[in-house]
Amino acid sequence: MEDRTQQLGYGVAPTAPVPPETNRTVIAGPMRALEMDVAPGNRYAIADTTSREHLLVMLRAGSAAIGRRAPLNLCLVIDRSGSMEGEPLDYVKRACGYVVDLLEPSDVLSIVTFEEQVDVVMPARRVMNKALIKEHINRIQPGNTTNLYDGLVTGCMQVSSVGASGYLNRVLLLTDGEPTAGIKDFGSIVQQVAQQKQGGITVTALGFGSDYNEELMAGIARRSGGNYYYIAQPSLIPEVFRRELETLMTITARNVRIRMTLPRGVRCRYVYGAPTPQFGSRTVEYQVSDIERGSAIASLSEWEFDRHVPGVYRFARVEALYDDIVTGRTETISADATVEFTTDRALVEAGKDPIVYRELEVHLASRNLEKTMMGMRTQQLTAMGAMQELQKTQTVLMAAGRTDEAQDITQALNALQQGEGVEKTLIGTIYELDQGKTKG
Repeated sequence: MEDRTQQLGYGVAPTAPVPPETNRTVIAGPMRALEMDVAPGNRYAIADTTSREHLLVMLRAGSAAIGRRAPLNLCLVIDRSGSMEGEPLDYVKRACGYVVDLLEPSDVLSIVTFEEQVDVVMPARRVMNKALIKEHINRIQPGNTTNLYDGLVTGCMQVSSVGASGYLNRVLLLTDGEPTAGIKDFGSIVQQVAQQKQGGITVTALGFGSDYNEELMAGIARRSGGNYYYIAQPSLIPEVFRRELETLMTITARNVRIRMTLPRGVRCRYVYGAPTPQFGSRTVEYQVSDIERGSAIASLSEWEFDRHVPGVYRFARVEALYDDIVTGRTETISADATVEFTTDRALVEAGKDPIVYRELEVHLASRNLEKTMMGMRTQQLTAMGAMQELQKTQTVLMAAGRTDEAQDITQALNALQQGEGVEKTLIGTIYELDQGKTKG
């Protein structure tokens, strides 16, 4: 097949011919921490009218970083308000002790607690004397109200006080209640997190019990690129801390951004799951989560094409920029997304990529979860109606291989049957689906 690929008005080198059986582009290599697969939702687009299509960018952890990890610069920011007294705070102390045991002398740890006042239990320091660190942890006592904002800011200041480069900077924020002291509004707290992300600090949000604000905690995780956990019982706190720390220890690519360059006659209309995509005149750029070993991220976007002369065209130059854990450098991998414009509608109908459309179904399932949750809040959905909607969504997720999220919905269904709340579970499920992260 001859190379009929058009350049669509921006300067890129000619690509190889598009094989007749696929228009996927895979960028891989034995020394890469990240690999990329670019797949349009259809090999073909209608040439004689405006049309829309999807683009899937799949990022996978490479094999280069096996056995290697970045040193951690970690701050534990712990709610010690009065509601944490007793068993919850006891389990928090045990969880912090597990964290200390897993860290190495190359790691940096700081501990901040908050109630009405904020205390730096231990400033940022290398993890050398683990017994002494645990003594600091065991002295934590419950206080009064919940000054989450100042606790979060203080924790981020501890992380930023470490001047050396090469660390993976993370704050673990745990709370069991609404902010009741200091700055309390959602917008100010989430904006503060976004500013910290620009400085290289990611926040993982851990909500414990039934009284914390799940939208706030999920918003913190979303704007920061961290993880979100709902911890229903005190006894689960150590396990969740361990799971998060093991995730941090296997990250191979961090500060991951996707940048797409567009020619004339092409528009990116929407990026699924991205909290704040930046749309330029000919570019789209947005952040995705850090990627650990054995995981992948599916990033889906929707595109609009003007009419074109029939032929094969590049409609986007896709770049993934990331900090490589192995090399310590910012790396870039790139690929072209191509489509063949045709007047043959039968070709368009037959050219759909089932993998791309499966990812679209996953994102639509996430939106349906949001509608279901809103329907329950506004009492526009009965418990029976909510269960029916959840079962439909669960079926879609099982068919797409999203078994973890389908299991979350099973838990929500069980809770509904028992007359319990489900929003904290569903908020977490929505966030996981929007991240697009899977084991791969």
